[in-house]
Amino acid sequence: MTTPHVPVLLEPILRHCAPIRGTWVDGTFGAGGYARGLLDAGAEQVIGIDRDPHVFALAAEWAVSREGVLRLVQGTFSELDTHAGGPVDGVVLDLGVSSMQLDQPERGFSFMRDGPLDMRMGEGGQSAADIVAEADEARLADILFHYGEERAARRIARAVVRARGEAPIRTTHHFARIIEGVLPRPKPGQSHPATRSFQALRIAVNDEFGQLVSGLEAAERALAPGGWLAVVSFHSMEDRVVKRFLQGRSGKTRGGNRFQPAVEAPEPRFTDLSKGLAADAAERDRNPRARSARLRIARRTEAPAGVADRAALGLPAIVQLKEI
Repeated sequence: MTTPHVPVLLEPILRHCAPIRGTWVDGTFGAGGYARGLLDAGAEQVIGIDRDPHVFALAAEWAVSREGVLRLVQGTFSELDTHAGGPVDGVVLDLGVSSMQLDQPERGFSFMRDGPLDMRMGEGGQSAADIVAEADEARLADILFHYGEERAARRIARAVVRARGEAPIRTTHHFARIIEGVLPRPKPGQSHPATRSFQALRIAVNDEFGQLVSGLEAAERALAPGGWLAVVSFHSMEDRVVKRFLQGRSGKTRGGNRFQPAVEAPEPRFTDLSKGLAADAAERDRNPRARSARLRIARRTEAPAGVADRAALGLPAIVQLKEI
């Protein structure tokens, strides 16, 4: 039985940003949990954006009753300001892969079920199988290390290159078996040996860090003064980027010293920054997906939007080389 996708940290978002009103963007629509919660809490309109066209069919039954107040758009949240078409009062971004996608073997996101090694959240671009087949050993190792924080990245990359010389690597189980063959068996309570590598490939396939930074910039452009930005992340690399983006956009800079003078802080674009909020025990018990989640919330000022300094965001090094 497929477990329904439950929105993580929805109640803290609604509580912190109350009263919920005006137009909101749910930039990662998925099953529509945040959109429904926002509408029920008082939003006059929600614009639901998702790069995966399949999710809208899943929401069709309940979305019919919200006609006129729910607008669905296939696209990426990195262009949410364009999709919104005007100033909005709030933006919610859930950066995790949805349980619906994990539960579909044909999407290739999980090693728990065999399926094509795909991992694309949308319909275009390279699949995970393409990257595994075409990237050289050094590039594969960089992806695994910088996106998955996999310490055995070089060993795994070497094994992948050796294995693909014998037969194409086209399925999730084939890729997972290669990793299992070069890493120690996990001890009780430890994650599967392929967990970090699958995360790394998924991030590479979907350009998740590039999308994240562009999405934060797009939210800054879209939000009206006083509008709320709420971002839910699921691993430390994502949370670090969000934290540094909001700190930098709030005008918080390090003080100077005798070796380096203080830099004049730009006019704050966000205020009321929350610390990283975690789910309480009750939510963690109800929804295991919430255990690693962190929520950051900030409020838009009247300062004009701009471009973030990517070098200061703590992006994985492979992204920095690409972006700068």
